[in-house]
Amino acid sequence: MTDQIAAQTTSSEDGSQWPPLPYDEWRDTCTTLHLWTQVVGKIRLAKAPMINHWWQVPLYVTRRGLTTSPIPHARCSFQIEFDFVDHRLRIDASDGRVESVRLVPQPVADFYGEVMSKLRALGLDVRIWTMPVEIPDPIRFEQDREHAVYSSEHAHRFWRVLVEVDRVLTIFRARFLGKVSPVHFFWGACDMAVTRFSGRRAPPHPGALGLALSVAREAYSHEVSCGFWPGNGGFGRAAFYSYAYPEPPSFSDAPVRPSATFYSRDLREFILPYDEARQAADPDRAVLEFLQSTYEAAAELGKSDRTALER
Repeated sequence: MTDQIAAQTTSSEDGSQWPPLPYDEWRDTCTTLHLWTQVVGKIRLAKAPMINHWWQVPLYVTRRGLTTSPIPHARCSFQIEFDFVDHRLRIDASDGRVESVRLVPQPVADFYGEVMSKLRALGLDVRIWTMPVEIPDPIRFEQDREHAVYSSEHAHRFWRVLVEVDRVLTIFRARFLGKVSPVHFFWGACDMAVTRFSGRRAPPHPGALGLALSVAREAYSHEVSCGFWPGNGGFGRAAFYSYAYPEPPSFSDAPVRPSATFYSRDLREFILPYDEARQAADPDRAVLEFLQSTYEAAAELGKSDRTALER
């Protein structure tokens, strides 16, 4: 039955490959799911060895949802995956044992308690800092009974959007010869991102909301970063974003494409609304134009060595 439902929802209501994701409709599910991904992400953070720019902590898009990839634990490993087709959280240990948690409407506190219980059942003793990050007015996971909304329809649609975003960001990533991040889902800000680096050091970052200064400074080097928010990124609706750190002079006034792109002086980022991109005649081309033109603006104004860095 689940496979039949998934097959029926392969195309969006308007027949396009990129489904609609109106934030007003799925805001509460997005908030709950954001916190659930933080629970899982913090488990990975607690066990994975440090990699530059915190690349050991994100989640990755899979054929069914989001995964941690293998996490080391003593002499074994385990992996946690959100399955947005069957709506389960699956925990696989390298010895073949499996535990799972149903993804249903429930408070963050209950989700957190059940996940930690399943880990203990597998002999995986993991302790995490239970305070959410990068959000205003955080509530510890074990105390949060306020956020409890989960719509399987909206979660499935969110995953389908991430599949398309991951695909196009990967195409953009492949064009770069210099240091470039994986395409990954950062559970702190609930966004998909890929980052290109110029190779130069950046000035110390001033910090960000809900993020320790040391964390922010490790995360930011001289770079151009771009990605996708599902609606919670300060813009109020789903959007693609692109910024440079440090921002070169006149970056905000640079000519960029497509025409729906604009510079937000509040966010200090270029924004392409998701609906403008998905309703374009060629959504892939619209998104790639946005990524490429904003990168070129940053690279030219920042005097990067483009010959050495690009294919």
